[in-house]
Amino acid sequence: MLQDIRYAFRMLLKKPGFTLVVVLTLALGIGANAAIFSVVKGVLLNPLPYPEPEQLVTFHQSKPNFDTGAIPYLNFVDLQRENQTFSSMAVSRGAGFTLIGAGDAERVTARMVTADFFTVYGIQPTYGRNFTAEDDRQGADPVTIISERLWIRKFNSASDLIGKSITLDDRSYTVIGITRGTSRESVTDVFVPLGAWNVPMLKNRSSALGLHGVGRMKPGVTIEQANADLNRIMRTLAEAYPANNKGHGSRVIAFKQRLVGNVESTLLMLFAAVGLVLLIACVNVSNLMLARSTGRAREFAIRTALGAGRWRLLRQSLIESILLGLAGGAVGLLIAAWGTTSALKVLPTSLPRQEEIALDVRVLLFTLGLSVLTGIIAGVAPALKVSRGRFQEALKEGSRTSSTRARVQGVFVVVEMAMALVLLIGAGLLIRSLSALWNVNPGFNPDNVVAFNVTFPPSMRGATADASRSYVRDLSNKLNEMPGVTAASLLAGGTPMVSQNDRYFWIDGQPKPANANEMHMALYYVVEPGYLATMEIKLKKGRFFTDQDDERGTPVMVVDETLAQQRFAKEDPIGKRLHLDDARSPYEIVGVVEHVKQWGLDRDQNELQAQMYVPFRGAADGDIEGIGGTSVVVRAGNEIGPSFFTSIRDVVQGQNKQNVISDAQTMNEVIVESLAQRRFAMIVLAAFAAAALLLASLGIYGVISYMVGQRTQELGIRVALGATRRNIMTLVLGHGLKMTLAGVGVGLIAAFGLTRLMRTMLYGVGATDPVTFAIIAVLLTLIALVACYLPARRATKVDPLVALRNE
Repeated sequence: MLQDIRYAFRMLLKKPGFTLVVVLTLALGIGANAAIFSVVKGVLLNPLPYPEPEQLVTFHQSKPNFDTGAIPYLNFVDLQRENQTFSSMAVSRGAGFTLIGAGDAERVTARMVTADFFTVYGIQPTYGRNFTAEDDRQGADPVTIISERLWIRKFNSASDLIGKSITLDDRSYTVIGITRGTSRESVTDVFVPLGAWNVPMLKNRSSALGLHGVGRMKPGVTIEQANADLNRIMRTLAEAYPANNKGHGSRVIAFKQRLVGNVESTLLMLFAAVGLVLLIACVNVSNLMLARSTGRAREFAIRTALGAGRWRLLRQSLIESILLGLAGGAVGLLIAAWGTTSALKVLPTSLPRQEEIALDVRVLLFTLGLSVLTGIIAGVAPALKVSRGRFQEALKEGSRTSSTRARVQGVFVVVEMAMALVLLIGAGLLIRSLSALWNVNPGFNPDNVVAFNVTFPPSMRGATADASRSYVRDLSNKLNEMPGVTAASLLAGGTPMVSQNDRYFWIDGQPKPANANEMHMALYYVVEPGYLATMEIKLKKGRFFTDQDDERGTPVMVVDETLAQQRFAKEDPIGKRLHLDDARSPYEIVGVVEHVKQWGLDRDQNELQAQMYVPFRGAADGDIEGIGGTSVVVRAGNEIGPSFFTSIRDVVQGQNKQNVISDAQTMNEVIVESLAQRRFAMIVLAAFAAAALLLASLGIYGVISYMVGQRTQELGIRVALGATRRNIMTLVLGHGLKMTLAGVGVGLIAAFGLTRLMRTMLYGVGATDPVTFAIIAVLLTLIALVACYLPARRATKVDPLVALRNE
């Protein structure tokens, strides 16, 4: 074996050009596989960083309109007390606080959690202690656990912070712990007890407040058993509180499944695609090694004559291919390191567990195994040819053994073309999907619009309704008077494609439904008169709000065309009235506007779509007094640059230095971010398809070049007998075209079946879209013909006298 390895090294060094081409070809395939594997490993394969992660689940309240709806706090208390399958349970909701007193006032991300939140995960704070039941109750002293990141960034890793107070909004909280947090809440800076939150809605079973649960099942309990247990409790709650819980159930989901979401199918698709690239690379190397084996036929014939058996010859050939595979793997690791860094730059920011993506020992072992396997796959055909060769004929001139190899090479090219076509069609479908999404009308004009949140000073928490109205109107006026601003509006209820808020309603003149499940639902937005001009939403009928639609006027509302169609299909909605559960009901509909894709360009059709708008200035006293902040949208007259954001900050903080701006981004950035996962899949798959196309083109180029070289005498005779250059060109191109068309045919059949697996990733285009299939097939055929043209052109220049002397 050592002798064979030393000899293989010498043979590979003797042919540096051949060795370099093979190593780079394999490095491309192996490196791409290693890079994608590092992503798949980090996101899908790594165990969750918690004790017994298989026991972790999320739980939700299923409703007629949401399978994974939020859970009212009182329902959670009952679930926690009555269940028989969980060892610990917790609910939480996202929040935000203004951190004051640690440098400049800053908006920090927060999570309101119940006492067992960290216990469920099995996490102990790095310093300090966890929350207790005593902390998580009404009237408890305000306490908080902060993240290590915030501790380092804002408090300079002060060792004596535990037990000291920090100011969040207008309250002083005692820091009781410092934690790394959970991977799912890795961006959270502050954790506070939910039960200590003094709001009436916490004691209302009709208000879910965006609470979702995480639990740890008892050992041996299955998800099905846990789900049945919670559904049993929900049926009891439905009997006890039918107005709020009738028709509601529970939904328990494995924590890892919920964490990964729908990104799993995307990553597995990319992993399969990069596997095809590696197979194409292996086929190319096999073709190169087959061509090389012909030149070494006399060498192996002499080895056989000297007593070498077939196993020895097979081993020698495989050792050379495995060495090439290992060399390709070594270079591939460098490509993988670069590729992983590049992938992280284009990965969607919402990709879960992104911090766990790295080239670690498992990636190295995967690359090593893949390198050896690649060497074997690429070398098996040449090795078998060598071990089964007719070496007596190899010692004779004019051997006819080349015809078999030519057929094998032709089959390899067909396989390459087929696999390249599948990748190209997949990439083409994703490109067309993204193109279709970019052409979707979101219902508003995102150009030159910036959205952000403003948190008001703590002093505003106790402001009267009149003082709150005066404050927000002053801010609105200042923003609308800014140079370069064409329109601006404050809003509550969520920025399009960023956040949503829904409300139950019923139509005036119809009896009020007995419970919420029988009411209609719509997305609910509180906006100013300038909102329509700011977002450039089309008014379909009636009017939009004016400054006169304030707290003294008649409650009015504008609905979108979807709500109008759903509830007033045969009637004019203008003048109709809708009831909401607030002090201002009923609201008179005064206008109908275009539907806005509030959930995203590709999700809207599967979500709650009906929308309603009410005037910000007409809010009831109870809704406006003590307002803590608002969202804002601003339209600029020109393209938005960094200076525009600076101007906005100056105006907002010019009203009050304690106003804090957060989450500022343009609406075009919002749209791009909403399509980030699709864009990532398209970029990566397109890159793989391009690599496959390059390798397939080189493959057919190599085969045709070899064919021209082997048929030099034949071509010379044809020319001597009167064949024209056109005849020779047609002959050679025809041979390449036959292989190409065969590959395209096989690829179309394979793609017809495989692209159906991508159906959930497509939008506005079918998985078997004939236009994409036809364009890609023609494109691949043309590129293959170009690859065949160079050797065909060389064949037309064969000198008959030289060719006939060739032996």
